[in-house]
Amino acid sequence: MADENEMRRKVYWWLERPDRAATGPWLLEIALILLITLNVTAVILETVDSIYDRWGTALLIFEGLSLLVFVVEYAARLWVAPENPDYESRAKWATSPIALIDLLAILPALLYLIFPVDLRLLRTFRMLRLLKLTRYSPALGMLLAVFEEEAGAFFAGFFILMVMLIFAASGAWLAEHEAQPDAFGSIPAAMWWAMATLTTVGYGDVTPITVAGKIFGAAITVIGIGMAALPAGIIASGLNDQLHRRRASLEREFRKALEDGNICEADEADIEALRKQLGLSRRAADHIRVRVHAETDPGKGRCPTCGQPTEKRQP
Repeated sequence: MADENEMRRKVYWWLERPDRAATGPWLLEIALILLITLNVTAVILETVDSIYDRWGTALLIFEGLSLLVFVVEYAARLWVAPENPDYESRAKWATSPIALIDLLAILPALLYLIFPVDLRLLRTFRMLRLLKLTRYSPALGMLLAVFEEEAGAFFAGFFILMVMLIFAASGAWLAEHEAQPDAFGSIPAAMWWAMATLTTVGYGDVTPITVAGKIFGAAITVIGIGMAALPAGIIASGLNDQLHRRRASLEREFRKALEDGNICEADEADIEALRKQLGLSRRAADHIRVRVHAETDPGKGRCPTCGQPTEKRQP
């Protein structure tokens, strides 16, 4: 049992890379990123018939090997999940957004082995492997965290959009069904125009021609501008909140390191590792360093670049 726990801790160290300065896990991370990139490139190239006809067998072998690697990776991450302090059990990890992305990356190919379908149909689903880069990109991870935390707000916005869609389609049908029975003959048929108008896409293939329809369409267009801005506002607010919390986390690390009055090399290494993990720039970290130094020891002058105390010249 002890040997199994030790092995699990080692595998967790390799996969999750808690020590950001470790070379081995870093190389493994680069290799997985390269494999994901090659997979997406292969999916794109397979859509070219001349390339697929010539290299189809090689691409199929590469897909099989990639699938094997991704399945082993998923099983290993599931096995070491209890070592992660953020998850209490394997079930909790398996239902997390990042784990669901890993599952979606391999599920289409596994389903093909059980229920054979047109292999080219799976190309689109294999593009989901691009989402695996979320694990290695702080920026994409921040965006994923926003979607996870603001799920309620997104659901509310989607519900409002559905209500407005039905309302707009119903109004367009009332105003236009007699003049344009082909395009507005029913409320479901009018939903195409309503969706294109509410989302401000405005394809122009279906437009009102009656006076009442044009007036109603103009009102829906104005409302649609606000509807299109709603999810953008949620994302912007969520990203700002995420960035604020990440900066606060780095600030706490600076304050913790300054408890003894000085930041040693080990503290600097920890701070740099946390900065990379949070995806913050060096300039942002330097601003935080200077502010924390000024607040903890306002009587001393500080270098604006490194934050270290500067000696005052004697008159």
